[in-house]
Amino acid sequence: MPQLKRSKGLIAMLLLVPGLIIILGVFVLPMIYMLMISLREDMGRGAWTLVSYAHLFQDSYYLEILWRTVKLSLYTVVVCLLLGYPVAMYMAQAAPKMRGLITFLILSPHLISVVIRNFGWVVILGDDGFINNTLMSLGIISGPLRLLYNELGVVIGLTDSLIVYMVLAISTSLYAIDSSLYKAAGILGASRTKQFFSITLPLSLPGIFAGTTLVFSLAMSSFVTPALMGGTSVKVLPVLAYEQMMASLDWSLGAAIAFLLLGSTILLVTIFTRLVETKRYKEVFSS
Repeated sequence: MPQLKRSKGLIAMLLLVPGLIIILGVFVLPMIYMLMISLREDMGRGAWTLVSYAHLFQDSYYLEILWRTVKLSLYTVVVCLLLGYPVAMYMAQAAPKMRGLITFLILSPHLISVVIRNFGWVVILGDDGFINNTLMSLGIISGPLRLLYNELGVVIGLTDSLIVYMVLAISTSLYAIDSSLYKAAGILGASRTKQFFSITLPLSLPGIFAGTTLVFSLAMSSFVTPALMGGTSVKVLPVLAYEQMMASLDWSLGAAIAFLLLGSTILLVTIFTRLVETKRYKEVFSS
């Protein structure tokens, strides 16, 4: 029996080898090389130094861009949650055919390139776009609203790209709720509002936490949408890292910015996860 378990463990390890090789080759080794570039002069061939990181933390310009990146990511999470939760609830209550149709409609925009989708938003939100032309023709506004090349435009673009992750994460939690809980609550006289706050919302929290983590992480690292819909007036860390490497040819500073982005994302996600786990731990033992 122990020999059989050992054989199964060996087979499992062998099956993991191809995936581990791919992860090592396309992620771990490039990240190590980028770390070396950020810590050395002359693209990793010069002396070891922390000048690039010191420059980042001493210059308020880079800290301001870091805060803007975090802020836009948080805005995106909030908007995705507010817009995605009702959709997820409807999916959970809909018939299987309707649920499949909604899932297809949510996923279908991602069959199109993110660049094309963003240019579509430019056509809709531009000064001469559909929204401004419609509002001005109706006499609601006298001049075009500034909906692009600012933080609002970036949040709209990020929400369009990332809301699918929030919807699918929340709907997965809602599918797992036993319908008999609602019947029991109805028998006991609980209203729909009471049922939502006592059953639906608490039991969907794992999906909310998963969706929040996914959306925040992807928003922090998003490059195409902020570059196209934010323009030169809304700088975020991914765009800044690209500019330092490709335009200024300062690979050391660009790599340091990339690791600042990575470290900030990991730190914030870890803090959020710890807070959630601590709250759950207290709830379990207080009950």
